[in-house]
Amino acid sequence: MSTQASTMNIGLAAANAGTWRSKTLAIFLMMVIGGIFWVDSRYPALMKRYNAGQKISAKGALTFGTVYAVDRTMPLTTRVYRTTVNWLDANRIGMTFSFLFGPAALTFLAMVKTRRTKSRYLNALLGAVAGTPMAVCTNCVAPIARGLYASGMSTESVLGAMFASPALNVVVLAMTFALFPLPVAVLKIVTVAFLIFVFAPMMASRKNEATEGYVCPIEIPASETWRQAIVGVLKSYAKSFWYVFRVAFPLMILAAMLGALAIELLPQQALVAQVTVGGIILVALVSAFLPVPMAFDVAIAYIAYSHGAPLPYVVTILCTLGIISVFSASVLGRTISWRVGVAAYGTVAALGVVAGLISRMF
Repeated sequence: MSTQASTMNIGLAAANAGTWRSKTLAIFLMMVIGGIFWVDSRYPALMKRYNAGQKISAKGALTFGTVYAVDRTMPLTTRVYRTTVNWLDANRIGMTFSFLFGPAALTFLAMVKTRRTKSRYLNALLGAVAGTPMAVCTNCVAPIARGLYASGMSTESVLGAMFASPALNVVVLAMTFALFPLPVAVLKIVTVAFLIFVFAPMMASRKNEATEGYVCPIEIPASETWRQAIVGVLKSYAKSFWYVFRVAFPLMILAAMLGALAIELLPQQALVAQVTVGGIILVALVSAFLPVPMAFDVAIAYIAYSHGAPLPYVVTILCTLGIISVFSASVLGRTISWRVGVAAYGTVAALGVVAGLISRMF
């Protein structure tokens, strides 16, 4: 409780009229990092996948492209190693952005006096609004979420941003509605809305979160010069970067290996078996675990659908894959609490099971 109150008060002393130079520099830093990523990389890549339409493909088990070819005749250790390398290569740009943007957001928000409202539902909505245009997968949004929470944003805002970023981006939504029947696409939106407006506010009521306190590193005099502002923001950014990086980076490497191991252990014909409740549950648990890139959930679900996989399995994949992952759940655990991280994973999996069962009526 005391650490949460401390987090809410981060940077309040710096939030005064004398900090306008530092705020301007922090905003400029976020604009540069975000602008380069969104304009040069992310949105062109998303549009390329959207324009591929029904010809969309994925060469890797967890990625659209590959560095190393992976064949089932290879030993398991070789396949896991190669799939891990493929994942790290596929996510290098997005993860670089998140490790740079998260600290920049923390640096700026620490200077803003108000970062949450009294309404849990409004906080969740604000988080979703912030996350939707961010256009990063559930893995890349995790370091950003760590920065947002450390700045004093509420649990429900952080969760709202994490769920909205990979699922509600306009290009991803357009892909979903273009490739799947309307009832399937709507079912996906309903599950995401549940996560944002029901699950996230529920997590806000947890009073005993095992939170690692974070004291804002920026110290700005009441009347700052441009030199003082530059030095202060750079120091704040460096310390914020280390705060995000030291936890998220090791978890990223571990998640890449665990995701590769999980996908390589799955039988190749896992989705062609007869639909059972147990099968839907297994698909949901595995899909919610795997760390996949942006829009990979839509692509894989459609590829499975076009190759004759049963609709309940397809819907379960669509409603679980890419919404949460072993990486993002782990970062939530280390940043907010393990209860929240585990609950997020379990809720996404449960919603996927429900969606899969509902789709049997289509």
